[in-house]
Amino acid sequence: MSLAITYCRARRGVDAPLVTVEVHLSNGLPGFTIVGLPETTVREAKDRVRSALLNSGFDFPARRITVNLAPADLPKEGGRYDLAIAVGILAASTQLGCVNLDRYEFIGELALGGELRAVKGVLPVVMAAKKAKRMVLLAPGNAPEAGIVRHPQLYSPDHLLQATGHLTGEAPLETLPRSLPRTEAPYPDLSDVRGQELAKRALEVAAAGGHSLLMIGAPGTGKTMLATRLTGILPTLSESQALAVAAINSLVDSDFTTCYWSVPPFRSPHHSCSSAALVGGGRLPGPGEISLAHHGVLFLDELPEFNRNALEQLREPLESGVVHVSRAAQKVEFPADFQLVCAMNPCPCGRLGDPGGHCRCTEDQIRKYRSKVSGPLLDRIDIHIEVPPVPRAHLIDGGPVREGSSSVRRRVIAARNRQTLRSGCLNYDLAVAHLESVCRLEKDSRELLCDAMDRLGLSARAYHRIIKVARTIADLDDSIGISLDHISEAVGYRALDRTL
Repeated sequence: MSLAITYCRARRGVDAPLVTVEVHLSNGLPGFTIVGLPETTVREAKDRVRSALLNSGFDFPARRITVNLAPADLPKEGGRYDLAIAVGILAASTQLGCVNLDRYEFIGELALGGELRAVKGVLPVVMAAKKAKRMVLLAPGNAPEAGIVRHPQLYSPDHLLQATGHLTGEAPLETLPRSLPRTEAPYPDLSDVRGQELAKRALEVAAAGGHSLLMIGAPGTGKTMLATRLTGILPTLSESQALAVAAINSLVDSDFTTCYWSVPPFRSPHHSCSSAALVGGGRLPGPGEISLAHHGVLFLDELPEFNRNALEQLREPLESGVVHVSRAAQKVEFPADFQLVCAMNPCPCGRLGDPGGHCRCTEDQIRKYRSKVSGPLLDRIDIHIEVPPVPRAHLIDGGPVREGSSSVRRRVIAARNRQTLRSGCLNYDLAVAHLESVCRLEKDSRELLCDAMDRLGLSARAYHRIIKVARTIADLDDSIGISLDHISEAVGYRALDRTL
């Protein structure tokens, strides 16, 4: 047979579209051509495959070899097609024997000696192959990642010879056992924070309802310390959520030995990162920090120091939970359902409001500093709090007894369960159309909220977000209705809007 067909999968966002690898051997001058919109690394596969076949003891056909990667309009990149091309050549040249290749998908880069090397983005491939009910042959370096999926027919040959031995039945491979990355939470405990009871309360409210949070305070008041402890009071991820997070990480890192299973991710990019690094992009679009923080926390420290254009691109994902990246080569969609936590100083020197009066910033300098963050973005952040300096007494004697993350997490989980049973989602995701039925306000509460809107100059979006925060506070208190105290606390979390 001079024509053979094998199957592989490409990368397109978090999807893995099927690629049919058609290998045809014809008479004529010997040559090796790869078509189907391959980039440079794919075209270089002909040299890797040729050396791998020869060094594995196979004959390289002295014929005209044409490899078509279909569909032709889908860009192909990386060395992931090497194994599928090599098996196709062996099948087309009758060196493999009679093998039903329709049942298999192949993913892996070949070394010149025939060894299989890991590639990025294998987890979406395995998930898609499971739906298609095909067996998968992949590199040993991708075995820990692939073992996350409950796929009963995964095989990990070390060498091309082992792959062909399994296909012919001469030396069958054992299936990969299911394996999960580490499950212990790597995040520090909330009991390490001294003082800052208001900030801890706001952190608990944010965790309970999935709300975004902005902390404003002088350097050294504990903003970063608080933010890094938010993930520790969040519930663990469900299996579907953990798979979604792992699939995104698979696109950027093939080493899963450093990953954590079912632990919400925490991403803290440096303020010098570009728009593409924050939101996603590249010639062949890849996920950015907001997608890597999917089902977790994105912490932006020194918020005004970030590129303003990059910050403005957060506005749509905060509302929709997805980000659309359009480039000339591809248009892809990445999930970005993250919880935003920001921290900033009150002024350029950071000492505004210091009882010692150390701030020397002028009003124009303060206004220019704060204007680096746009009003529309601030309007989308539910909770704004001030983090004052820690009293010296708390630093010396430790202050009052501090509550640990475990007890706070129990309250957060209980509140989230109430929200899910009532609405099927967290309060942050409540649609405006459902607010009237889920978040009914008494007359005095509505009057207080309307008065706050007039005094603080709040928008309609802020009005709805205050109601959602109040609903979360009521859920933490296990209250069916929203009381005046709940609305008062929620309004207090937007009192800084007048100064921003």
